[in-house]
Amino acid sequence: MDLDRIDRLSDLPDALLVKILSLLPTKQVVSTMVLSKRWQFLWMFVSRLEYSDDMYQDDGVRFLRFLYTSLLLHQAKVLESFSLKLGGNSRDIDLGVCVTPALNRCVREIDIEIDDASSTETQFILPRSLYNITGSRTLVTLKLQNAVLADASSETVSFPSLKTLSLISIKYPRDRFIRNFLSSCPLLEDLFVVKCRGDNVARLVVRVPSLKFLTVRTTAVVEYHQVLVLDVPFLEFLDIADYTDGFCVVENSMSKVVVAHLDLSYSHPHQLLASTSLVQLSLCLTTSMDAHFDGTILSQLQQLKVCTCDPEWLHLLMRILKAAPKLRFIVLELSKSHARSKEPILGWNQQGCAPECLLSSLEYFEWRQYGGREEEKQVARYILGNSGRLGLATFYPKSKNPVMKLQMLTELSMLPRRSPDCRLEFCGNYNRVSK
Repeated sequence: MDLDRIDRLSDLPDALLVKILSLLPTKQVVSTMVLSKRWQFLWMFVSRLEYSDDMYQDDGVRFLRFLYTSLLLHQAKVLESFSLKLGGNSRDIDLGVCVTPALNRCVREIDIEIDDASSTETQFILPRSLYNITGSRTLVTLKLQNAVLADASSETVSFPSLKTLSLISIKYPRDRFIRNFLSSCPLLEDLFVVKCRGDNVARLVVRVPSLKFLTVRTTAVVEYHQVLVLDVPFLEFLDIADYTDGFCVVENSMSKVVVAHLDLSYSHPHQLLASTSLVQLSLCLTTSMDAHFDGTILSQLQQLKVCTCDPEWLHLLMRILKAAPKLRFIVLELSKSHARSKEPILGWNQQGCAPECLLSSLEYFEWRQYGGREEEKQVARYILGNSGRLGLATFYPKSKNPVMKLQMLTELSMLPRRSPDCRLEFCGNYNRVSK
């Protein structure tokens, strides 16, 4: 058989071959240069470059040689993406030598990920060229993890095209740096920030009018109270986890937030619950809402999840039930990452009419880590006995003891249910019983 017919790939035009090569890991792409004279230079024009120091197992010298050489020989005018993942074999790497060639090729996406162990032993400093208008003008996505951002006080920081930004365990020159960094992103829509010990930012200021998605997480080892300042009038998704006993300042109304996940110990969290568009809400708060929640109406809220780790969780639940007339789904859960400091205070005043959402809209109720204590049974009785449209109530017992689980099921099945269509499900690790 004619060899030309066998080598069908070589019949394809160079442009198509380069697109195919761009889908492969960079190490494999470079290895194609030995196939023939025609393939010798094709790899130099691929639009995606992905490097990981585990390419050569524990041989960091070989990896660095491959990295620097391939970047030096690469000739594509435009890069779609540049990815660099570093572990313990790359302590001597120069990030400037790696990042600058990508910026010079109008790169659209940069992803630099350094593992935690390596970052504690060596400081990986990102070059000032990252902020330069010439290099950063085409960046649409920038993801950085466990690196140090060089001081750019003398530079004009500008990211005119950036829409997605992820900053995980990054250390900044000073408090004001990240504020200026964010203000240089006029099109930014998605921001993900994980703060860490020694990041030099006690006051995180996010003033980005274009922002739609915001996630801020603070690790438990951060040494000072955090302050979060928000001016994000078009935000649609909010996710905050912070237990540093700090506080949040909302400078402009966030009335367009549709989904919110709040896991925090702020002294005034009510500012984050003022959206009139909120449909889905997940809460774990360690401060009482009694003094701050009066008058708040969650008119569009349909899905609610409340963590039961705090002794005051039931007061929080009742406040929200009264403020959310269209609520359809409720989940109660003791999150695995949380531990109760003491048993919850479940007593509450049941006098007066039941909340409107229980009478007319609640369709699904779920309780995870249900303990079967007398106070918990009172809560279950209240929900089941007042929910006129409830279709399904699901309970996941905390206990693995089959005798205790059977007793819980028996007690729950005997509770009165206002809805004639309500079905009770009792789920466990070993069986699933419906009644």
